[in-house]
Amino acid sequence: MTRGDRRFAAAKGGRYNARMSDRRGPTTYWDYVRVEDLLALQGGVEHDEGQLSDDEVRFIVIHQIDELWMKLVLREMVTARDVFRAEFVAEPRLHAACAGLRRVAMLFQLMADHFRLMETMQTRAYLEFRDKLSPASGFQSAQLREIEILFGLDDAQRIPLGHEGSYMRALHAAGGGSSPALRRVERRRADLPSLKDAVYRWLQRAPIQGSTPDRPDDDAVVTGWIEDFLAQQARGQVQRVAEVLRHQALTEADVDRLRVRYGDELASSRAMLMAEDVAPERRVATRRLRTAILFIESHRDLPLLAWPAEVIDALIAAEQSAIVFRQRHARMVERVIGGRVGTGGSDGVDYLDRTALTYRVFAEIWAARTMLMRSELDPKLVGAEYYGLRSE
Repeated sequence: MTRGDRRFAAAKGGRYNARMSDRRGPTTYWDYVRVEDLLALQGGVEHDEGQLSDDEVRFIVIHQIDELWMKLVLREMVTARDVFRAEFVAEPRLHAACAGLRRVAMLFQLMADHFRLMETMQTRAYLEFRDKLSPASGFQSAQLREIEILFGLDDAQRIPLGHEGSYMRALHAAGGGSSPALRRVERRRADLPSLKDAVYRWLQRAPIQGSTPDRPDDDAVVTGWIEDFLAQQARGQVQRVAEVLRHQALTEADVDRLRVRYGDELASSRAMLMAEDVAPERRVATRRLRTAILFIESHRDLPLLAWPAEVIDALIAAEQSAIVFRQRHARMVERVIGGRVGTGGSDGVDYLDRTALTYRVFAEIWAARTMLMRSELDPKLVGAEYYGLRSE
């Protein structure tokens, strides 16, 4: 096609689109947002809003809004995940990924805030329509399961809802067949990698003491930094114990307990950084990842590590908001219905509390916050100029 042909086709297409726009008429707010469709979706199992109490309509609306917020959470997480899948990640894309992850945190905050409105409902008002929900449960929210999968929650961490051997069973249709929720979650399980895996692979490539994973002596450099770090951590703890003893009159038994406690902390740090909890074939990679996170946290003021530190902060903000959402959910449930069995057969508020406690994804980042020391105790940085601003 010649340039003239292309120009003609473009002009023809433009006139066609203009004619289609004229035929459709001006866009209205109610058509664009589909207001009437939205407002017709609160009829419950009766499909008639007029038969429902104000409390039940409010209950439905809040959960529908939550599902819409979760739709946005998934879009932001997929976009961020796709940034870190690349072999090379440009800084402008890091900015976009961090902004998206912080929006994830905001969205979970908005969902948690909805519980204030739920708590205006009296217990008996909820009991008037609660039985019609059974055996439906928030556990059947496919999008919340998708979020957990996309975050990178391991199946081994999951707490069974009740009689189900797998969380996937709760997503089957009433007769045991497939359902839209089940198919949605199956697609998400196949959509790899998770956000955690993608980001961790990126963080694992961070230079440690100027060394990168492709160097033959990289593991020796990483291990050397770990040993220096642990030695400085022990030194800091000796100073801390001395300060406590100087200002507090402790018994010998108290002093012994304090020293044991600090000794356990040192042992935990070593086990974590040396990856003693993983299979031998995975230790080198895991050791490098965990050390990279701690190294970035220890030197977040260096230009080369500033963006990785921002990514770590954004991940923690997103996961913390998800945890708070779970905790807030549990307190709302306890306030409205106490400790009774959930509609889906779970142990109600106890189940929710356990998920808030155990559904953690970025364990390595949280662990690094436990191990961080005062800056004067950090091991000496090798090749500081490598991490500085570069001039061409």
